[in-house]
Amino acid sequence: MSSILFWDPSCLRPYDTRTVQNEAIGGSESSLSRVADALDAYVIQHNRTQVEGRYCPPGVIPGITHVVVSRDPRALPAVRALYPDARFHLWMHDQIHPGSTRGRRLANTADVLRELSVTIVCVSDTQRRGVEATLQRMDLGDRVHTRTIYNPIDSALAPDGSPVDRDKLVFFSSPNKGLKYTLDAFRAMRRQLPTLRLLVGNPGYKTDTSARIEGVTWLGPQPQARMHAEVRSALCTFCPNFVIPETFGLVFAESMALGTPVLTHDCGAASEVIGDRAMVLPVTRWQRAYERAFGKLSSRVRSGPARMAARMGLFDVYIERIRAWRDGGRPHVGPDPRFALATVAEQWRALLGSSR
Repeated sequence: MSSILFWDPSCLRPYDTRTVQNEAIGGSESSLSRVADALDAYVIQHNRTQVEGRYCPPGVIPGITHVVVSRDPRALPAVRALYPDARFHLWMHDQIHPGSTRGRRLANTADVLRELSVTIVCVSDTQRRGVEATLQRMDLGDRVHTRTIYNPIDSALAPDGSPVDRDKLVFFSSPNKGLKYTLDAFRAMRRQLPTLRLLVGNPGYKTDTSARIEGVTWLGPQPQARMHAEVRSALCTFCPNFVIPETFGLVFAESMALGTPVLTHDCGAASEVIGDRAMVLPVTRWQRAYERAFGKLSSRVRSGPARMAARMGLFDVYIERIRAWRDGGRPHVGPDPRFALATVAEQWRALLGSSR
């Protein structure tokens, strides 16, 4: 019997191993499921009502010595009441900065963090710096320890020799991670490269407004296997996001593992995860100014400002990079051993074993 329990207090719907394989699901949920399965650990979800293997409704499971609470520190007091003798860890998947909404949530649980000597697990060093700054402001820098363990990717992901369609780009992130800006850039790119196509899908927990744009195919929420099949043959994963910084960037890691390069911005953990400057562009003050001015508008309304911005050269950097990749300069990428499930699972075992 496992002595490890992962507790998810914030998922929108229950999930399990089968869900990860067959349905659209977010990166945090798929990462938790992969790690829990690798460790043969239990998983409790706040909204689950039936037992499905190791996935259980809220309650007490005998023999639990380690509890890993996912994302929301506000769940710690209630979970501690059920498992008073366990060691606690908090697995953060979101950006945490002093004074931010999530930073305030963390600050409001200062007493329980201190009492339980919670270890906070971060998914990147980039995210970890914000967490540590928040803890320092809370005077918990010496009492609450942090650790970086990257999210794992499916060990089966690898290049398979799929022919590359030089006209095909894919976007498979949550729509709030810069999709409207991506569509503006794509419009400009297609005027210069009229055979380009963009396939848009998402993990299913955010909706998008499927604007009718020439060359854009809306796939909607898709299982990861379907997304990966599309990524394999794409020229690149095109995600010029600087709106919501990635704490990890599972889409980036998975795309590269499949042999498909990424074109994005140096925002959040993108540089840390990708590691190749050819695929990570700097964010300019003009791009930020454009998004501040028009970010709340719908994709349909943004078409006018986007055309004006294109005349001023705002999107030229993407056109130049894609043109170069189409002409033979496409980066060669593959699986990164830092994100291998075996590596990540061993780091979790070491962490939990050291705190027995």
